[in-house]
Amino acid sequence: MVTRPYWNKRFVLWSLVSISGGIGMVLFGAYMSLCFESVPTTADARWLDTTLDTEARVEDLLQHMTLREKIGQMALVEKNSLANIGDVAQYGLGGILSGAGAKPATNTVSGWSTMTTEFKEAALQSRLGIPILYGVDAVHGHSLVPGVTVFPHQIGLGAAGDADLVYKIAQVTARDLQATGVNWNFAPNLDLPQDMRWGRVYEAYSDDPVLVSRLAAAYVAGLQSQTRAGTTSVSGVLATLKHYVGLGAMQWNTSANKNFMIDQAVTPVDSLALQTKYLPPFDAGIDAGALSVMVGLNTWDGKRLITNHDLITIALKERLGFSGFVVSDWYGVYEGRRSQFLATVQAINAGVDMVMLPFDYQTFVRQMVVANRLGLISIKRIDDAVARILRAKFVAGVFDDSTLPRAAVVVDESALARSAVAQSLVLLKNEHAALPLGFAARHIRVAGSAADNVGLQSGAWTVEWQGVDGNWLPGGTSILAGIRARAPQTTRLEYAASGTFPGQTIADVGIAVVGETPYAEGWGDRLLPTLSANDLAVIAALRLSCKKVVVVMVSGRPLLIEHELDKIDALVAAWLPGTAGGGVADVLFGGQNFKGTLPLSWPKTAEQLPLTLSGETADGTAVLFPRYFGLSY
Repeated sequence: MVTRPYWNKRFVLWSLVSISGGIGMVLFGAYMSLCFESVPTTADARWLDTTLDTEARVEDLLQHMTLREKIGQMALVEKNSLANIGDVAQYGLGGILSGAGAKPATNTVSGWSTMTTEFKEAALQSRLGIPILYGVDAVHGHSLVPGVTVFPHQIGLGAAGDADLVYKIAQVTARDLQATGVNWNFAPNLDLPQDMRWGRVYEAYSDDPVLVSRLAAAYVAGLQSQTRAGTTSVSGVLATLKHYVGLGAMQWNTSANKNFMIDQAVTPVDSLALQTKYLPPFDAGIDAGALSVMVGLNTWDGKRLITNHDLITIALKERLGFSGFVVSDWYGVYEGRRSQFLATVQAINAGVDMVMLPFDYQTFVRQMVVANRLGLISIKRIDDAVARILRAKFVAGVFDDSTLPRAAVVVDESALARSAVAQSLVLLKNEHAALPLGFAARHIRVAGSAADNVGLQSGAWTVEWQGVDGNWLPGGTSILAGIRARAPQTTRLEYAASGTFPGQTIADVGIAVVGETPYAEGWGDRLLPTLSANDLAVIAALRLSCKKVVVVMVSGRPLLIEHELDKIDALVAAWLPGTAGGGVADVLFGGQNFKGTLPLSWPKTAEQLPLTLSGETADGTAVLFPRYFGLSY
């Protein structure tokens, strides 16, 4: 053992300024003990021996780590919040993330690869050379990078209900992440949305825990490249089960965030419902081998989930047998809290292993040291947290492939995406033989703001956190472009976003492609999720100039459309299909049949919200369309 000083001028200044009576002396003494902490040598670094089993490597590495090095592993920092890249090694950070659309200066696959490699090389300069995890929200493909295939959001995959399809999409996502050097994905989402007013409905597969469990297991297996037999091999990309637990059942107007209405709100369900409905999808994901779980920002039983020891430690880790690590959500430990120190102590003791800070890592390290020296956070709890993080890194092969010298190339997977889009479409109404389109429709008019906009049809979490606008995504195909490519050459096809066409000619069919503009998280909370006035005007205009009107709805959730149904001949729920708009045309023209069914009930009015997981409405009236409703040709 050798003794090495860990001086940090900023911290010493903070300590001196903070000294006030006995408390100040305790804090200063705690830091001084860390400055001269005994540092184990690395002469017998058995954790580098790849022939040893994982637990032996974890145990050996823990014995070589100082308190500060352990605490550093528990810190997850947003890349733009680093004071300098050298802090990755100085603080021994456990992970870096790209949050809210953070990306390299050159947002290309090679640009990402260069950036992540720099962070990884910086981590290897630390005393022990522990590699970092680099995390992103690749929730519908590696959608932060223009030109990479963007798949339908999870709500669309829930409508398709095909576990093999989800498995393949997860495999593609893993390969694309690896090409950019990313080894941690904050997906899949296991929320069970019951209130369509929530701005995150589209991120979930369904409100049916059985379906969500099946698709979650498939996604984890695909992303981590595990076989269906459940081997322990992992691709190098960690899956994250989120958001633990009870999200989707929050109560309107109870949000802890003043900017939102239902996101980050109170979950009023009882303990039995939590255990029998909301926990099973996480159990399925754990059985599939998921290496991390993200705690939600909601409140249950009078306390924030992030502070709930019974749910995080006892239910998740002990009863469900989760051996991976628990990570907090964006600023989740500190949201709405007055004391950062107390918030840190409560979250770590509740069972949070890695804190998505995502900003002030220096303060986090200081507070963790003080909390440990004061006996508020035990070394046993810290060791457990760090062992879980290291275990996930070893299992994922991050230690043995830390520089990740991969070719920065992704494969065009538009064919798979197009198939996924086709399978996700749900036919809700089809009268007067409006669909399928074919040679009988010699004159077609297309209108609507969502008809020719790849950014809009891709939704949020596409390049930017709140999504993008327009057709500039490389390789993307708008729904209009798909219709043009699919229509018979003899068909006269016209397009006007407004739905207003010159002349007095009456077309055979009008297709209104309407819906929502992109939104993410609580910024999508809406009291009345309806079609906009412009959308309604487009539909009305097509009614005047077309014999039949088909509405294709591009949205992240069911919209309140009861009063519009009798004004149209056909209605298709296209959800948020991503960059492969041709998949919509494939089904509209009858090249494929409709296969999708509603993954959750479609309400008539806002008064029916929230729905129960069994489909009952708040006012006792019948929904417009029940879960698993869907027509076909």
